[in-house]
Formats: sequence, C-alpha cells, structure tokens
Amino acid sequence: MSFSDLFDSEFKNRNKGHFSAIVRVAVTDGKFTPEEKKFLDKLALHLEISATEYEEILENPLKYPINPPYSYSQRLERLYDLARMVDVDHHLGDSQMKLLRKFCLALGFTPGNVNYIVDKALVLVEAKADLDTFVYEMQHMNK
Repeated sequence: MSFSDLFDSEFKNRNKGHFSAIVRVAVTDGKFTPEEKKFLDKLALHLEISATEYEEILENPLKYPINPPYSYSQRLERLYDLARMVDVDHHLGDSQMKLLRKFCLALGFTPGNVNYIVDKALVLVEAKADLDTFVYEMQHMNK
C-alpha cells in the first residue's frame, strides 16, 4: 500500500465516522425529517460517501467508529462544513437552524452558547469567509 493510499483510506474512514456521527444525531428522535434527509444527502456527497456506504450507515450508524474532533479548531472546521451545507440553499428556516444547533451540541459546543455560535457561524458563511477566516473569527469572537 502506498503512502497516498494510506492517506486516502484514513481520510475516507474519518469521513465515514463523521457522517455516521451526524446520522446518529439526526435519528436521535427515531426518524429524520425531510430536511434532515436532504441535508444528509448533501453531506454524503460532500464527504464522498458512496451510495452503498450511505445506505449501510443509514441502516446502522453504529457500524463506523466516531472520530470525535479533539481540538477546538477541529470542531470549528466541522462546524464550518456543516454551516456551509445548511446555508447552501440561502433560505434558512427554523428547522435548518434547529438542525445546526443539534449538530453543534453533538460536536461538543456547550448549550449555553450554542445559539451564539450558530448565529456567528452563519454570519461568517453568508459573508463567504474561507476556512481560515472562519476559524480565526470563531476563536476570537469574544475578544
């Protein structure tokens, strides 16, 4: 196995774990809404999850290990991806905001500031901030 194959494999496994974690959050109430399903469809494409892997994960989201973000920067990177996907249609409704708050909590952000984090993330995404700017602004939002 070449070094690039090893990197690709690790990247794909991380994406599967990330997607699996999002599916677990989406189905915490026993089913997902049409908005959640639409979001999962987009997320699967973004994370390069194959149709077969997608079906397997939806059937059994516990099959793949969760690769939790260990650092605050990693959580912000995942939040950036999620916020961009939630915002992609440019018409956020209550259900999409609720979904993003749900995912923020799953990423480890605290309930006390999750609304502020979601609002700030969406403002930055709307302003077309790149990843570096997003992470910097989110890390320095209280300063």
